[in-house]
Amino acid sequence: MYKLLSGNEASEFYRKKMFDAEIHPKIAIILVGEDIPSQIYVKNKLKVAGDVGIEAKLYKFDEDVSEDELLKLIQVLNEDREVNGMIVQLPLPRHLDRNKIINSIDPCKDIDGLHQQNYGNLILSDNIDEMLIPATPLGIVLLLQYYDIDLAGRNCVIIGRGVTVGTPLSLLLSKRKFNATCTLCHTKTQNLKDHTLNADILISATGAPLSVSGDMVKEGAVVVDVGITRIADATKKSGVRLVGDVDFENVKDKCSFITPVPGGVGPMTITALLWNSFKAYRLQN
Repeated sequence: MYKLLSGNEASEFYRKKMFDAEIHPKIAIILVGEDIPSQIYVKNKLKVAGDVGIEAKLYKFDEDVSEDELLKLIQVLNEDREVNGMIVQLPLPRHLDRNKIINSIDPCKDIDGLHQQNYGNLILSDNIDEMLIPATPLGIVLLLQYYDIDLAGRNCVIIGRGVTVGTPLSLLLSKRKFNATCTLCHTKTQNLKDHTLNADILISATGAPLSVSGDMVKEGAVVVDVGITRIADATKKSGVRLVGDVDFENVKDKCSFITPVPGGVGPMTITALLWNSFKAYRLQN
């Protein structure tokens, strides 16, 4: 019988743990455009930040904002000693250079963990307690730790090599603190099923809905679904429903643990951002 890896439950535990009445980090969230999922994510981040004593301020821009205008704001926030952390909500409109904007953030305030210096630390350093780690990989690790899932020596197969989840997660799980053996699969991987059937822990981060089927998962595996996609569903009042990369109904009975969608990795990503906010505050003070 499988057990759900509830991000909602784990998030509540970590948020209570991190709340400190003596520490009140201040963070800035930059949102560009009218992308609906981004607006929802930002709304959730603002609410949860307040719940744990973080002061969060939203800076919202129209879709056609110039790159120079964004860079000027980031520079002001970099120089503001009252601001401990900064998030630029992704994705950005195509006319904006994502890497240039992310790398203009002071790495000590980069609570998304995506600045090239923080990425470099993830590659070169084993002292993960002193670095800002990309939020979704950190959230996944916190979730696995909450459920006492041992990573040492386990075969971890990650589908998706994106710069925000798959690649940094493979680096993080292979650190000496966790000692997992990681295989990173992608669109050019041949015989994907051969790899996934060898996974003690299978993590999918592709955004391809229902692409991980039951015959791709070995008995007793831990399955973590990072994907979330809206698909048409005439039985729902809204006409859509949320699904992950994993075909949950056909996979769950083969698993020891599995994340739901929604309510799995999503809440943990927000929790990890808050975790990084407190860490950034402590590193700066």
